[in-house]
Amino acid sequence: MAYRDLHEGWTVSAVGDAPVPVAGVPATVPGCVHTDLLAAGLIDDPYLDANEVGLAWIGRTGWRYETTFAWSGAGAERTELVCAGLDTVAEVAVNGTVVGSTRNQHRSYRFDVGSVLRPGDNTVAITFTSAYAYAEGVRDAVGDLPNAYPQPFNFIRKMACNFGWDWGPTLVTAGIWRPIGLHGWSTARLARVRPHVTVDPDGTGRVAVHVDVARAGADVPLLVTARLGDVSVTGKVADGDTAVVELVVPQPARWYPRGYGQPALHELTVGLATADGTALDDWRRRVGFRTVELDTRPDGIGERFVIAVNGEPISVKGANWIPDDCFPTRVDRDRYAARIAQATEANINLLRVWGGGRYESEDFYELCDAAGVLVWQDFLFACAAYPEEDVLATEVEAEAREQVARLMPYPSLVLWNGNNENIEGWYSWEGWRAALAERTWGAGYYLDLLPRIVAEVDPTRPYWPGSPYSGNLDRDPLDDRYGTKHIWDVWNRRDYTGYRDYVPRFAAEFGFQAPPAFATLRRAISDEPLAPDSPGMLHHQKADGGNGKLDRGLAHHFGRPADFDEWHYLTQVNQARALTLGLEHFRSHWPVCSGTVIWQLNDCWPVTSWAAVDGDGRRKPLWYALRRAYADRLLTVQPRDGGLVVAVVNDAASPWPADVTLVRRSLSGEPLATHVASVRVAPRSVRLVPVPERLAHADDPARELLVVTCGQWRRALWFFAVDRDIDYPAPDLVTQVSPAEGGVRVTVTARSLVRDLVLQADRVHPAATVDDALITLLPGESARLRVSGVSVADAAALTTPPVLRCVNDAGRG
Repeated sequence: MAYRDLHEGWTVSAVGDAPVPVAGVPATVPGCVHTDLLAAGLIDDPYLDANEVGLAWIGRTGWRYETTFAWSGAGAERTELVCAGLDTVAEVAVNGTVVGSTRNQHRSYRFDVGSVLRPGDNTVAITFTSAYAYAEGVRDAVGDLPNAYPQPFNFIRKMACNFGWDWGPTLVTAGIWRPIGLHGWSTARLARVRPHVTVDPDGTGRVAVHVDVARAGADVPLLVTARLGDVSVTGKVADGDTAVVELVVPQPARWYPRGYGQPALHELTVGLATADGTALDDWRRRVGFRTVELDTRPDGIGERFVIAVNGEPISVKGANWIPDDCFPTRVDRDRYAARIAQATEANINLLRVWGGGRYESEDFYELCDAAGVLVWQDFLFACAAYPEEDVLATEVEAEAREQVARLMPYPSLVLWNGNNENIEGWYSWEGWRAALAERTWGAGYYLDLLPRIVAEVDPTRPYWPGSPYSGNLDRDPLDDRYGTKHIWDVWNRRDYTGYRDYVPRFAAEFGFQAPPAFATLRRAISDEPLAPDSPGMLHHQKADGGNGKLDRGLAHHFGRPADFDEWHYLTQVNQARALTLGLEHFRSHWPVCSGTVIWQLNDCWPVTSWAAVDGDGRRKPLWYALRRAYADRLLTVQPRDGGLVVAVVNDAASPWPADVTLVRRSLSGEPLATHVASVRVAPRSVRLVPVPERLAHADDPARELLVVTCGQWRRALWFFAVDRDIDYPAPDLVTQVSPAEGGVRVTVTARSLVRDLVLQADRVHPAATVDDALITLLPGESARLRVSGVSVADAAALTTPPVLRCVNDAGRG
């Protein structure tokens, strides 16, 4: 059994006319045509300024990748060319003989090439048809279908967001995007291994290992051996070249999501051998023992939507995940690790792999397993009607079977979801029903094909047909009483206080935009001067009317910013405020609302978007707000029934005996009314503490606030007016900068109220970072900020605008 990569010596050439001559250009495999042309200096960086526009021809051009390799004929009974991922519509030839073709980026392929290989030099040529040409051909054959964007991504099994989204560029790729190599083998190999990992009520662990075998020739007896720790079992390969062997593991350590226990993992190995013990093939993964259920039982409101792991309902504190780069091979294990660390450091316990991207690499799921981060996995359908004719349906089935089998070993994966917003589109988006008439649009996938595949291949996990979805097609997918909810009217049309109008069972998408960090903007956009409406800024704002919506959001709270620096800061503050308000509101309604998944954690390029971490990996102020709003223990002031309550949210495993102090204060710090309440909050629960009338209403809303504290570190604030109506004092700050390991310590002492203090360290040095942001200080309080990547010599810049600023500065010029 021998495998060798074929990753060296590749070239790429344009097929047909192209505005840039491309012939025999050195290519990196795995990779794609855009990164190859960029490395060769033939195109400008598509992420900078508006360069993307001039590169549209790449997606409409055919491409040929070629290499030559030496082969000696190693004596294997079968030699296969293994293509883990080709993007997308390709013809594969070896030594001039076509050995296969592909039309799905989300599948892997094996082609028997033993009869066409020869000793000495051999050639592989992979010719890619333009994804546009193929998709438009399918569209012409089956008829056009409704789509949220004017691109044909719903007619090809390719990463949909390659065709542009309201946060992403239009960069339609082609190439060998996953490993490729030769696999020589004899007798038999493991074609597919599916471990069904379950836990009995008494704690006994079971691993039913389902094996499919591929044979090279004679039907010789074969044995499969599975081992986990000290437990092993061997079984025979039966007729049909399948085997099932079951491991019984007494009381294994269980896998838990973060915040609920340790994510214990156990190495499972599976070996294939002949009856005389000759080893033929092996497979290994780390698996986890845990149960997972989706509780959708009726209750007095409607129907629950609760993810339960090991029998315990999980309060989901999640974020949506999009591809971290338009060019997937640039996202290596270290970059995945950095993003997942950013997620866990923000107290996120679930990532939803969104349906317009891709099934992620093994690295992503392995890292989530180890970190205890739950994964909600969409099947790859998003924001469009999808045809169910054979030209697509056969690919959808093959893709789903392969990906479900590939991903089922990972215990972090707890939910399969059929699609993103396609049911909502069918139900309520303007023009969809009339355009579809009686034609297919994807319902057969979401309600029949995909649940059948999950039930057959991966019966240990729940499946849900789509998000948003209310449990059947007769209900509005956005009905608060059922299923998953997406809340986009707030961003599109309303002030963010509109989040309080909803109490969904599970909020799976909602968000508010802001620009990326300043250093990210300056790297990507050369406009002089930068302005919200300068050409590069507008090009890196992909949302329909996005800047107008940002300005509308500011108008509700701040009025018109004085300059670009103030606009940049205030839009970032407004994003953080919006998500904080929504998250705290939804969390205060646990367990009616069982989870939130904000849109979105990450970006794929430098762009104004809903992300908490921008396209260069920098944390926006939203990230710091998430860390607070997703903390296990949270104080939040909420309006209820004409008054105010303090929601004491305890998502920890132990009770929270909380002495809650409420003080209505003047902005100058003077206490005006005080109340103390002692509560004991049970684990995984919420207690509401009514705010007495004398504290819930201000005598002078423009000059007062409510301060709620519990212990030294937990605090909630309630301002009685929006910022534009608050009589903020001019910020009176005393700053001190002292050396610290790797950077400096900036101490800020407030002699006046200071609201939402942010130190934008990247404005001093692009690599600089700060450990906290959005800090509100009462008179006499101090904040100590750790800033890495700077020195004491930067003290003046670190302690003055535009680097250090607060809401009090707004409108002061």
